[in-house]
Amino acid sequence: MRAMNKFKKYKKGTITIEIQSLMPERFINLLWKNDVKVQNVKKTSITTMIMDLPLKDYDVLEECAKKTQTKIKILKRKGLSFFWLMMKRRIALFAGIVIFGGLLYYLSTFIWKIDIVTDQVLTPYEIRQQLASYGIKPGINKSNVNVYEIQDKMLKNNENIMWIKVRIEGSELKVNVVQRLSPPDIITDDTPCNLLAKRDGEIVSIYTTAGTAVVRKGQIVKKGQILVKGEQGKEGAVYQVHAKGEVKARTYYEAEKEVEISGVKEKKTGKSIKNIYVEVKGKKIYLKNSLNKFSKYDKIVNNKQFFKTEIYNELKEEKFQLDSKKVIDDTSKELYDKITARLDKSIKIVDKKLDTEIRDNKCFVRLIVIAEENIALPEKIQ
Repeated sequence: MRAMNKFKKYKKGTITIEIQSLMPERFINLLWKNDVKVQNVKKTSITTMIMDLPLKDYDVLEECAKKTQTKIKILKRKGLSFFWLMMKRRIALFAGIVIFGGLLYYLSTFIWKIDIVTDQVLTPYEIRQQLASYGIKPGINKSNVNVYEIQDKMLKNNENIMWIKVRIEGSELKVNVVQRLSPPDIITDDTPCNLLAKRDGEIVSIYTTAGTAVVRKGQIVKKGQILVKGEQGKEGAVYQVHAKGEVKARTYYEAEKEVEISGVKEKKTGKSIKNIYVEVKGKKIYLKNSLNKFSKYDKIVNNKQFFKTEIYNELKEEKFQLDSKKVIDDTSKELYDKITARLDKSIKIVDKKLDTEIRDNKCFVRLIVIAEENIALPEKIQ
């Protein structure tokens, strides 16, 4: 009676079934007659039995059930065969997981953000421009970034940097810079001097009362570049003077912030427990020790007094979703206030540029404030 068995190749799978029949013994005898290995037979009632048998004999099981008018219910499945059966049905899902994991790994090999921390004088914009000249931009592969080589180049090519640390953290390149501050030269009104650019910028206007201007309107100048030379006279009769004047330029101030706009945050429920103990020779002796049943909690320890305390505040997770437009508006205002708070009153703000990006449930906001200011700084002629 043995039919074509499509499960014959699954030799390591076992199923636990429940049968219901008026004569369950006849059904079992028929299975044994067809060489089906039946194990762990348990009788739960006159008409009901539970047993284990190999998956490879499932076709024989169905045939015997039809002959004896037996109802079959599969209770459990175990064995490597069922894993492969499941994987065959979910091959697309499995392939998607593998591809997604591979894509995440591939994307993790790139630098997607450059975070620059400087003091108030040296701006992130200047450092970002210098990094760009070395080819270091968001989207560069980590294998092409040698942090020690970048540090050496920055120190070598920028005399205003006293110390720099460049590190790769995840998909971010973190740059920390400390500026070299030299003691100012004391310059009197009759000391020969040049006027240098104290910041990078684009020349807007030049007005001099002494000295010779060496830059023109619309020219891009770098910090430390000579704007007005402390010299006057014609060729062959040149003499040094104390350069005086005003050189207005368009300058740039930058600030950025990252804000999480959706996800899960932990919030205190208001429930808490407090334990009190004393410490003797490194061992804690509890005067009050309540059982902590909180699955998530915030622990605060105060061990400065003789009677020390442990406070557990219960936390619960809450999903949140912020309005991206409001986040951008609020963050840009915050960055604008932060930049303008440290600007001199003589600096005129003429424009601002906002750069935003929403990625991985986070909003990245970068604000550049464009200003006009006198960038001329006197420096004694050596």
